[in-house]
Amino acid sequence: MPTLGAGMPEHFSSPGRQPRWMWVLPLLLVFAVISLWQGLVSFKVVPTLVLPAPSAVWMDAKMLVLQGFQGQTLWSDMWISALRILSGFLAAVLIGAPLGLWMGTHRVVFKLVDPVLQFVRPVPPLAYIPLMVVWFGIGEMSKTMVILLGTIPVIMISALAGVRSTPRQRLQVAECLGATRFQLFRHVILPSALPEIFTGMRVGIGVAWTCLVAAEMIGAASGLGWLVQIAGQDIQVGVIFVGIAAIGVLGYLMELGIRLLERRVVPWRGHT
Repeated sequence: MPTLGAGMPEHFSSPGRQPRWMWVLPLLLVFAVISLWQGLVSFKVVPTLVLPAPSAVWMDAKMLVLQGFQGQTLWSDMWISALRILSGFLAAVLIGAPLGLWMGTHRVVFKLVDPVLQFVRPVPPLAYIPLMVVWFGIGEMSKTMVILLGTIPVIMISALAGVRSTPRQRLQVAECLGATRFQLFRHVILPSALPEIFTGMRVGIGVAWTCLVAAEMIGAASGLGWLVQIAGQDIQVGVIFVGIAAIGVLGYLMELGIRLLERRVVPWRGHT
């Protein structure tokens, strides 16, 4: 009987091993995008008011770092937004993951919570912002709650899916060996659910950024969402580009952090 992966190309059968030159590809893509961007501006295909030159955006970035914009530097806006994201996202993980696991292991809990979850899940996070502002004001709590409410359904559903994806054979073997209910959860269900939980976290961090930027655009005096909103009102397109780039960089770094944590906590993913 052929083994799993037989006949597959080597670079597909061992995804953890990549040629050393692969790190050059993202740089080439960035260089190609900047070259196309510069070409569109140089040949006046797009007006500079709509699409500033890369050099102009770079100057705006230096201005934001050294002088700031509307009383806030780029570093302070990035720091404030990162703290808001971490507070809301971590709260969603700490509440949503255990609740999703509880739903997956207790039928009564699932019957009670699932209707509420399915009711809340389709509601856009933007719909919560006016209510959160009325309840908590325009301070940090309202933004944290918007991120929490927008992200927690993703975490709960991923944890629930992880429990339900536990192979039945593993449970049967553990039961035959005399495992208790707690041992079944600790040694069988939780390890099987962790990969799905981390997948939900990686999806959730993107949702969290969407919620944060929306909240900062409506009720904030600092942060990257606020920066993009104010720059748009002043038609500072270069500043908008810098704000968007800062959001992308921070989001990518958080994604890498989740990947690193996943490799440490779930080292067996992709090998079983």
